[in-house]
Amino acid sequence: MSDDSSTLYAKLLGETASITWQELQPFFARGALLRVAAEFDLIEAAQAVALDDRETVARWLSNGHIGKLGADEAQDWLEGDPSLWAVVVAPWVLVQERAAKPSLH
Repeated sequence: MSDDSSTLYAKLLGETASITWQELQPFFARGALLRVAAEFDLIEAAQAVALDDRETVARWLSNGHIGKLGADEAQDWLEGDPSLWAVVVAPWVLVQERAAKPSLH
């Protein structure tokens, strides 16, 4: 990773925060929400979007690593109130459902 890439990665990491679905609904309504698969690096995805790396973003879109949030998933998030993590890369908000912590039982 170059120094510029490292700096951007650190900047995006610092701007990433926990957020509720209620706070994200206006972005979903505007079509400005991108879901990042749980097993994928949210910050890496945000960095590719910020750098306008069209080839990488297109590949990830076709692979399902990132994509627009569907109405069914939005409804699930409304009903389930999952723990979400998001970062803004204007005009997009990239969001990822945080993995449930393993049970200690």
